Amino acid sequence: MSIFGKIVSAIFGHASAAPPSAEVSSAAAADGKPAGITAPAAATPPSAPVAAPVDVDAILSGLAAKSGQQLNWKESIVDLLKLLNLDSSLDARKQLATELHYTGDQNDSATMNVWLIKEVRQKLAENGGKIPASL
Repeated sequence: MSIFGKIVSAIFGHASAAPPSAEVSSAAAADGKPAGITAPAAATPPSAPVAAPVDVDAILSGLAAKSGQQLNWKESIVDLLKLLNLDSSLDARKQLATELHYTGDQNDSATMNVWLIKEVRQKLAENGGKIPASL
């Protein structure tokens, strides 16, 4: 599995699913139908489940509170990887940079790290993560 895949797995694996009845009721209400009345099953293809965005900040804040470590995961790719119990070595970060198509100098680790944390947040958002504007 790719390093980014491990990041997604570690974060999204901690997400708790919303009760299906709440999603059906809100979807029915949005359609103007009384609660409990749903559209025919064919209206939503089975291959496209409706999923709520994963609150990445809440999950990572919870993990940080339980970790007992002072990790600056909001600004540091190294600390984010440590929080998720993933390899945070320079080699692992270079591999992540390659996966995410970093075009800069991988030997300039400070610049690469800043790019990586921003790119990881962006990719998490593109994959269903809810990222606060403050990040």
